[in-house]
Amino acid sequence: MSSTTISERGDARRPGDGVDADTADGGRLRRALGGVALVVAACTGALLAVGAFLGFYVRPTSDDWCALWKSRDMGVLGITADFYRTQNGRVTNAFLTGLLYSDGMRGPKLLPALLVVALGVGLFLLAREVLRALRLPLPVVATAAAVLMLEALLFFAGTRAYQVLLWAPATISHTVPSVIGLWTVLGAVWAARRGVRWARSAAVVSVFVIGAAVGMLSEPFALVAGVFAVTVGVLCLPRFGWARDRYVSTWCAAACLGLLCGLVLLYTSPGARWRRAQRPQEHLSAEGIGEALRDWCRLWLTVGGQWAYLGAVAVGVLLGLALAAAGPRRAGSARRRPTGLPPHSVFRLAVLLPLPLIGLASLAVVFGLRSGYGDGGWSYGRAWVSFLLPLLLALCAYGAWGGHLLGRRLLAPASPLPAGRVAVLVAVGAVAVGSTAALVRPVYDLTTSTVVRAVAWDRQDARIREEAAAGAREVAYQPLLIGLLTEPLFASSYERDWAARCTATYYGVDRIHRP
Repeated sequence: MSSTTISERGDARRPGDGVDADTADGGRLRRALGGVALVVAACTGALLAVGAFLGFYVRPTSDDWCALWKSRDMGVLGITADFYRTQNGRVTNAFLTGLLYSDGMRGPKLLPALLVVALGVGLFLLAREVLRALRLPLPVVATAAAVLMLEALLFFAGTRAYQVLLWAPATISHTVPSVIGLWTVLGAVWAARRGVRWARSAAVVSVFVIGAAVGMLSEPFALVAGVFAVTVGVLCLPRFGWARDRYVSTWCAAACLGLLCGLVLLYTSPGARWRRAQRPQEHLSAEGIGEALRDWCRLWLTVGGQWAYLGAVAVGVLLGLALAAAGPRRAGSARRRPTGLPPHSVFRLAVLLPLPLIGLASLAVVFGLRSGYGDGGWSYGRAWVSFLLPLLLALCAYGAWGGHLLGRRLLAPASPLPAGRVAVLVAVGAVAVGSTAALVRPVYDLTTSTVVRAVAWDRQDARIREEAAAGAREVAYQPLLIGLLTEPLFASSYERDWAARCTATYYGVDRIHRP
């Protein structure tokens, strides 16, 4: 009976045979990778949960004061018109500000959690679409670990963690555009996958509208998005073999046209003209270009000095190893190129382009910051989000590529001893966990400063409201600094102190002064 069964199935293998041993090795590696990825996901997820929860301790500072009273007294349309006519011309920015502050500080308090969730879900769905396009499985735990690590690095590894995540005026201008761009790309991918004409047409029209809105929301992000849209649109022309039709190129062209229209509307607005008049623009010169290049180098020295960004590469390698260990290898699979890829020359170009493009986009941002804020403009780290997110995605993608190639070698029948797999896993896991550990201190400092300020602010706010209700026309205000942001009573004269005037208007008094 047993011999008949064996002869019929004909291929009974012992655990030591090649294919089964390979499968067993893949299973062990997959379990070990799952454990490491789960640790990374849990740690980074905890940091992000703390950051989201800190939103409830956000209190007004700097631009918040003006946004609060304008949203209250002018309404959404009123503050939008005010921005267009007298502030900076950022119509979309003003509209979102009016909506966010329409119920006081409730919107800014909930915004950090919304950003964490929206960005995380968007990144996970993007990873799923990329793996599906490459006909690769989706290792859920490893993908979640990569997504959470990228989010944690974006929010906490930079020089302006409070501004990037918790301060609504900065997140509206620099973090929200990245989330909008990510979901817009996902919409284009889903429209392409449906394969129906109306879905693609809707995606092209919508990206034009969204591009115009983003152009009036954030100049830095518009510059970065424009650089990538132009490059992808050219690479995806059918003649290069990357795409079979003109959908991607048309979509990118519509995005660029929308961004251009938005920037033109912003630049020609009365508010933008007023803002430029406050700081006359310098003419382009060799000296100015040299100073901008030096600022650009200082920016990247600052970014490169934070070794926690290596975590993006490490989780990418973990993801690549998980992809390699996700199933049994097939004969000859190491040499087979996935279908749908373009010719080798275009593929190599696409692989090599991201980092130079990110460098070019960041240089454009530096020029813009220098034009708007002067010599120290390059240090406005809240605007770096526009190119740091593509950088983190590129680092993770490179890590995943390398990890997948390494994983296939480690699982090959002629691979080194299992100790080699253990060494690789320990090294990559140590870098990923170490990068997460490097973010603990910034999160701790952010938590301490935010909560302490919230307690002091609530105490002062209650006193000022009591005095204003009793009929006081002038009240004392003690500046409470946080996140390197401007507080009321910062200027040498009260007439130039816009923050103090907005604070007085918010409380309904004539003037504030120091205690």
